[in-house]
Amino acid sequence: MTPENLPALLLFALVSVMTPGPNNLMLMTSGANFGLRRTVPHMLGIGLGFPMMIILVGLGVMQLFDLWPQSYLLLKIASVVYMIYLAWKIAHAAPPQEAEATGKPLTFVQAAAFQWVNPKAWSMGLSAITLYAAGHDLGAMLWVAAAFAICGVLSTSVWTIAGQQVRRVLRAPRRLRAFNWAMAALLVASLLPVLIH
Repeated sequence: MTPENLPALLLFALVSVMTPGPNNLMLMTSGANFGLRRTVPHMLGIGLGFPMMIILVGLGVMQLFDLWPQSYLLLKIASVVYMIYLAWKIAHAAPPQEAEATGKPLTFVQAAAFQWVNPKAWSMGLSAITLYAAGHDLGAMLWVAAAFAICGVLSTSVWTIAGQQVRRVLRAPRRLRAFNWAMAALLVASLLPVLIH
């Protein structure tokens, strides 16, 4: 990793984390259902969990895929099953008044662990490592992880606040239900690139 590559890495990280995907759709849904304050642990779980995943994947997990290619297929199956489960939970989320009392946004640990079954996170992480840390040395991994951590602060904030703003329009339970079903459908649709490859 050289200083000349840093602007390209930051641009790659920013575009990767800002585009719609499972994390962003779930943050928007959480912002709409629970508000910004209650979604902060979820935001931090993504913001710190994904960079940690990049480091661990770059330093060793990629070798597991090389040694045992079936492990990648097992990861893909587990990811799809878990994403469909999350889509079902989003589609059946309670209206805001009920959500305040009974619903819970993802915790820090749940959001950080989710990165390991998030197909977009795997795609972004493997691409970033291949492009910007091909030597798999710790220094390069830390640069890549730091770029995603910095860009992740912006992305998680924007998507959660967007959801919070949408919440004003979704005061009617019928509208919120429609929004949650739409977000669930988009979450399932985000699996299509994984299923095609």
